[in-house]
Amino acid sequence: MKKHILEAVDFLKSRGFGKPEVGIILGTGLGKIVDKVTIEAEMSYNHIPNFPTATVEFHKGKLVYGELAGKKVILMQGRFHVYEGYSLRDVTFPVRVMKELGIEKLLVSNASGAINTSFKKGEIMLIDDHINLQGGSPLAFKGVEELGERFVDMSAPYDPKMNAMIESIAKENGITLHKGVYTSVVGPQLETRAEYRYLKIIGTDAVGMSTVPEIIVANHLALPVAAVSVLTDECDPDNLKAVDIPDIIAQAGKAEPQMITLFTELIKQL
Repeated sequence: MKKHILEAVDFLKSRGFGKPEVGIILGTGLGKIVDKVTIEAEMSYNHIPNFPTATVEFHKGKLVYGELAGKKVILMQGRFHVYEGYSLRDVTFPVRVMKELGIEKLLVSNASGAINTSFKKGEIMLIDDHINLQGGSPLAFKGVEELGERFVDMSAPYDPKMNAMIESIAKENGITLHKGVYTSVVGPQLETRAEYRYLKIIGTDAVGMSTVPEIIVANHLALPVAAVSVLTDECDPDNLKAVDIPDIIAQAGKAEPQMITLFTELIKQL
């Protein structure tokens, strides 16, 4: 894997990607922060050696490098998922590439469903902890110790300092920011009523199909990481409506300006 990482890094450097300070992974319907970036280089995933290719129609599949809030940043405009047929190693490969390019902090966003019935769609949740229900680990492969400690401590997977800064920024800007536990499932099907009840019982506040593998690898790389979920639907099993993908995308767009504020103000302070 190290060879594949270096091939991707060398290619990106040859195409104008410098040394970024902050990496950002953008979730479903959350790509407009790119409009705030002074772009210096960009590259479609399918042109980068050893990169997977995004197959979800509302994920753009592009790596962007430039300046945001006075810092050099690299953004994944679209991510990879296990439900697309990729392995957990594929899904997290870009995190390893961004770290090799030089990032010192990682910010992650996603669209998720609110299991906690006091949370409403269109609001944002700061991820404080997570539960991995994807059935595997991105670290479960031979030779992983060449890239970092095999038995990674996960007692505090989300950087407490960045989380505190995000909470402070939310308060200063009048943004409703919940804090809770995110559970990652495989998908792509949405959950049944019984599954929503189960998720609530085990302590889930929001559920989605991404993020946790990327967080695990960030911790494997000793890379401080923070993540927010934009809550796009309410998953009350006693009042469950059929999934409406256009509405999910619309709710992500509704909350996106607040997420952009949280990330840009945080980057200024890092």
